[in-house]
Amino acid sequence: MSAYLDEIAAVHAQIQGKDEWHAINPEYAVRMRLQNRFKTGLDIARYTADIMRRDMAAYDADSSKYTQSLGCWHGFIAQQVMMGVKRHQQTTDRSYIYLSGWMVAALRSKFGPLPDQSMHEKTTVADLIEEIYTFLKQADARELRHIFAELDEARASGGDVDSFIERIDNYETHVVPIIADIDAGFGNEEATYLLAKRMIEAGACAIQIENQVSDAKQCGHQAGKVTVPHEDFVSKINAIRYAFLELGVENGIIVARTDSLGAGLTQKVPVSLEPGDLGSKYNSFLDAEEVHDVNEIQDGDITFHRGGKLMKPKRLDNGLYAFREDTGFDRVVLDCITSLEHGADLLWIETEKPNVKQIADMVNAIREVRPEAKLVYNNSPSFNWTLKFRQQVFEDWQAEGKDVSAYPDPAVDEKGLMDVALDDSELAQEADRLVQSFQRDAAREAGIFHHLITLPTYHTAALSTDTLSEGYFGDLGMLAYVRDVQRQEIRNDLSAVKHQDLAGSNIGDDHKEYFLGEKALLAGGAANTMNQF
Repeated sequence: MSAYLDEIAAVHAQIQGKDEWHAINPEYAVRMRLQNRFKTGLDIARYTADIMRRDMAAYDADSSKYTQSLGCWHGFIAQQVMMGVKRHQQTTDRSYIYLSGWMVAALRSKFGPLPDQSMHEKTTVADLIEEIYTFLKQADARELRHIFAELDEARASGGDVDSFIERIDNYETHVVPIIADIDAGFGNEEATYLLAKRMIEAGACAIQIENQVSDAKQCGHQAGKVTVPHEDFVSKINAIRYAFLELGVENGIIVARTDSLGAGLTQKVPVSLEPGDLGSKYNSFLDAEEVHDVNEIQDGDITFHRGGKLMKPKRLDNGLYAFREDTGFDRVVLDCITSLEHGADLLWIETEKPNVKQIADMVNAIREVRPEAKLVYNNSPSFNWTLKFRQQVFEDWQAEGKDVSAYPDPAVDEKGLMDVALDDSELAQEADRLVQSFQRDAAREAGIFHHLITLPTYHTAALSTDTLSEGYFGDLGMLAYVRDVQRQEIRNDLSAVKHQDLAGSNIGDDHKEYFLGEKALLAGGAANTMNQF
């Protein structure tokens, strides 16, 4: 028996005998239920957390089963991403949405465009999570509505209805996991806990938090990053876990991000209670000089013992303390191990370039202690992917003794390999091949479970809008829109070409008919210009 038909029968039994409900159609009620499968954000968070846990287990068994996401700054953008994935791949399996704090700051703050420094309103991320899921649920409602309409047409014509009922029973939702950026927690542990609750209640099953100082937070690809001692970061991991558990999302996922590879400063010198504890390990990386005479200690200086010696950390004029150079790798490894030991589920290592070997070296060192370690990795638009991979190929070929004299030497001309004249060269083609296989290679060799691009839809919106503006306000006029937008929508079967339908006009008409019957005033019909498509 069909689940769809069973539910109709159950609703029929529920309303039977209620004379006042004689106008209620059980099948319409069931359709509305199916179009609103997820009643609350917590329903979504529990559902998507289970998906991520299954995906993590599948990746552990087979590294080719990595997952992907694109960063989205608006609900409609996220909707179009997932509708596109489902249309092209025939499934949303292993496809997520990423919610970037950078894009929230740049595009969604009431202050206007802001830098990525946790300056935007705290609740903006939670509000965007709710908005994204509203649009994803609406994608379900629209697609199901089309199946319902086809079912009704088949019934009216005496055709086969079983295939449509089967599609309803086996319908795959557009609702997928969101990995949401909570920056450095927006304050102390209590602030992190309260904001995490808002994000989870909106539907987030995975929260990413970084080990920077909250009030000095910087974009991971900019200078001036300041990290916190491990105890401070662990307390925020605990705060997020408590939020998940309080709200009944036992499978909630915490992504612990370390910026230590590029962060050379700290705000605090933690207290070490015994040799070898976390405070001691953190302080071992500080740039410090030995104190030979107590008279060398000036007002305001602090000292600590390290390796049996009295040490004075070097303090900058702004009061921050510096780490020793070339300690980033070891600090990353310690950060990641500590995070996993205190409840993080996934790791995020922010790097300065997309290099599989560099990432793999760190992950392998982490896995010596925590074999289950796996990453969420930022395939960042802050990388010049073309340049970095052409440089990598040049250096590899040079090391192999291959003749590279036909190409600009990046050691002499840093950006010479970007020349458009090289686009069809053997070196450029090999670099593009490595870019194409980067996610597969890194998933296999560097423990990357989830690949995301943080800001792609920021850039696609800018590029497509620039292209349209150039043509429309130039010589092409209306042809710029017709040829490069509408015609492409039609030929690629994009739902957006029927924008009234996508925005819910037909769903609204259905409801009017449910509520009022044949007397309903409908927006559809012969005069609807959407029929042209």
